Amino acid sequence: MTKRLLIYGDSNSFGTAPQEDLASRSVHPPGARWGDVLASGLGEDWDVVIEGLPGRTTALDDPVEGAFRNGLTVLPAILHSHEPIDVLAICLGTNDQKHAFGLNAQDVALCVARLVREARLSGAVGTTLAIAPPPLRPAGEFAEMFSGAEERAAGLSERIEHFAGKEGAAFFDAGTVIEVDPLDGIHWAESAHGKLGRALIDVVKGLVEP
Repeated sequence: MTKRLLIYGDSNSFGTAPQEDLASRSVHPPGARWGDVLASGLGEDWDVVIEGLPGRTTALDDPVEGAFRNGLTVLPAILHSHEPIDVLAICLGTNDQKHAFGLNAQDVALCVARLVREARLSGAVGTTLAIAPPPLRPAGEFAEMFSGAEERAAGLSERIEHFAGKEGAAFFDAGTVIEVDPLDGIHWAESAHGKLGRALIDVVKGLVEP
C-alpha cells in the first residue's frame, strides 16, 4: 500500500535558490529540491506531496508579504486536502526569525509545536516529523530583514526538539547536515538540498516501518 509524505515548508521547501537581492525569483531545477531527492530515495511505495510556500511562517500574519503566509491558518485545509497522511514533515521557522516579528528561539519552537498539535488533533496525520532549519547567516538585502536573527534564534534546534517532542513529534536537525548559502544566508544551495534529502530517506522510512 502506498504511503504518503506531506512536506509543509517555506521557500526552502519550494526550491528557492540563494538570492542576490530581494527582487530575485530564481529557483532550483526540477528534481533538485530536498523533497524531490527524498521522494526519489523513498521509491514508488511513497507518494510525496511538497507544500512549500515562500515566506510562510509557523503561525504569524506577515504585514508585508500577506496574511496567507501564516502556516497555522491554512494548515487544516492542506491536511484535509491530502489525507490520509502517513508522515507530515514540518520544516518551518526561518521566516519567523525576521526582525519585524522579534521572536526568540523559544517563541519559534512553541509555534512549531502548535503546528504539531494541530496536525495531531486533525485526525489526518499519522506521524509528524519536525525539521529544524539550519542557523541563519543573513547577508545582502536579507541582512536588514533578518537583523538580529543569529542572536535571537540561538539554540532553536534544541528548543524545537524539546517542545515539538512534547507534542509527540519526531525530530531532525537539518543543521547537522547542511548550512545556508553565504550569498544570502537564508536559502540553501542545490548541493545542500541533495544532502538533506538523502539524509532523510531512512529517517522517514523509520517512522512508519518496524
